[in-house]
Amino acid sequence: MAEPVAPSPAPDSPRKHGLGTAIARIGLLPLAIALVFGILGGVGAFTFGYGKGWAYLTNDPAACANCHVMQEHYDTWQGSSHKHVATCNDCHLPHNLPGKMYVKSDNGFWHSLAFTTGDYHDPIQIKKRNRKVTQGACLSCHDDIVHQMVAVGADDVDEEAPSCIHCHSDVGHAHKARSGRGNDRFTE
Repeated sequence: MAEPVAPSPAPDSPRKHGLGTAIARIGLLPLAIALVFGILGGVGAFTFGYGKGWAYLTNDPAACANCHVMQEHYDTWQGSSHKHVATCNDCHLPHNLPGKMYVKSDNGFWHSLAFTTGDYHDPIQIKKRNRKVTQGACLSCHDDIVHQMVAVGADDVDEEAPSCIHCHSDVGHAHKARSGRGNDRFTE
């Protein structure tokens, strides 16, 4: 009498579709890359939602006050002569779309990093490159007044020339200069 032969598994048996088999088919590197991107995407989506990131895509000055360190800047803007004619974006971003998107992205990244890690100066200080953007915005809007005094053009701001906000710091942020909280200080 012949001994019974154990049946061999069928080619499409459930054992061949286990997690180990799936990982072996995909490979560890692509799975690790997908896992890293998944974690980064999840953390990014959470941070964007928690930080009200959609608000920064608007032109509403209240969005800037989402960060508590900006509250004084928002309050002083409310009392300024520019409240009815200019928003934060008008003065602190270039007036062309590519420049605006670049500076907004650059500032958004560094602000998010600084406020998440808590590694920032309080009160915050404008960086040299952002001061240059603000100077360009002053010259752009007030071209009819200053064109005979300085070369006007958002991209050709003379870094050696006196800054508009050196003398006119109250224009965008009323009484800020008197509080002594950072108008003439900048980093970089």
